[in-house]
Amino acid sequence: MYDLHHTANMNDQQRAFFYAEYGRAKKDEVVGVLFALFLGCFGIHRFYLGETGWGILYLVFSWTGIPAILGVIECFFMPARVRRYNDALARAIAVGVGAGFVAMPVVMAPFGAACTVCGRTMGIGAAFCPGCGAGVVA
Repeated sequence: MYDLHHTANMNDQQRAFFYAEYGRAKKDEVVGVLFALFLGCFGIHRFYLGETGWGILYLVFSWTGIPAILGVIECFFMPARVRRYNDALARAIAVGVGAGFVAMPVVMAPFGAACTVCGRTMGIGAAFCPGCGAGVVA
């Protein structure tokens, strides 16, 4: 799926690195749905996608039961969220491979952080810019 628009201009070595990094870091839709359904009251599905701020918020309010209800509702939205996360991850790895970076550690954005590439404000705990897909720089 990512051959067409992420690895089209890569040589064999870059493509091998891309698939190794992507295979290591990608998230699974089924796991996301199961986390939301069974552990959504604790925000585990939010932590799974690197949304630490939301995960902590779910933990703080877990005693109210509201996160449990939201977790059941969000289990229906998790496949699309995981696909968006994986697509942003693939874009970031492709940019890194094309720019000659050796490795891209996943770093989470602090409160009010702006993307270093496009300048768009990222959400708390975001690993990738929602606008351009660039990874958060430490």
